[in-house]
Amino acid sequence: METVQPSLMRKDARVGGDHSPLSPLSIDDMTVAYHRKPVLWDVDLDIPEGQLIGMIGPNGAGKSTLIKAVLDLIPAISGRVLVYGKPYAEQRRLVAYVPQRESIDWDFPVSALDVAVMGRYGQMGWFRPVRRKDREAAREALDRVGMAEYADRQISQLSGGQQQRVFLARALVQDARLYIMDEPLAGVDAATERTIVRLLQDLRAAGRTVLAVHHDLQTVKDYFDQVILLNMRVVAAGPTREIFTQENLEKTYGGRLTLLDEAAQAMAQDGGG
Repeated sequence: METVQPSLMRKDARVGGDHSPLSPLSIDDMTVAYHRKPVLWDVDLDIPEGQLIGMIGPNGAGKSTLIKAVLDLIPAISGRVLVYGKPYAEQRRLVAYVPQRESIDWDFPVSALDVAVMGRYGQMGWFRPVRRKDREAAREALDRVGMAEYADRQISQLSGGQQQRVFLARALVQDARLYIMDEPLAGVDAATERTIVRLLQDLRAAGRTVLAVHHDLQTVKDYFDQVILLNMRVVAAGPTREIFTQENLEKTYGGRLTLLDEAAQAMAQDGGG
């Protein structure tokens, strides 16, 4: 009998438009705008569990914005986010986030070990002494990403690839069920890329779910089980072998002005003018 893999689903593919409470992440009719200018429009998805999912799209398509809206770092005009069927605020402990490396203040005076330990704050509480087991977990995570020997090195003294590994270690010590990563492979050396990809595969093997923004179209088929093609709205989503086609890529990387115009007109109508 053929094994059917779980798949990304859009609202029109679900009975009654309901979201599955078993989904690690459900996004329901999300719209985000800056100063009345639409950035994301009517995003509606269920993320399948135990899969590596790549989010693909041109610059300015709203990929990072979607992640930040999911994590409640920026407000959405409409929509809701559910993590395993409950609001994100109630399930925050189940989610680990790796931001873009460019968004981090690397001059902050902390060591690689200090950064990794930060991933344990959700379990031990802020402003409480770091426990021995927390440091041990952080050192183990640094070892998994090949950074154990740099544990006491200040992060500003690390290379870009090394810094990225440290932030992955911080996510690992959270022992989350859903990992959300914003371009984890951007600007890293080949050795770091191989290390990160192996780590993502290990997380999948452990039943974890990874949603990662990705920019290198040549490696999409090799790295991801599922893809989300995004250009302000979801162009297509599902198994990579079915969705990552020339036709869908042309829809995603072309016609941005048309999508922007459609969304802007719809928002103007909703606002009464």
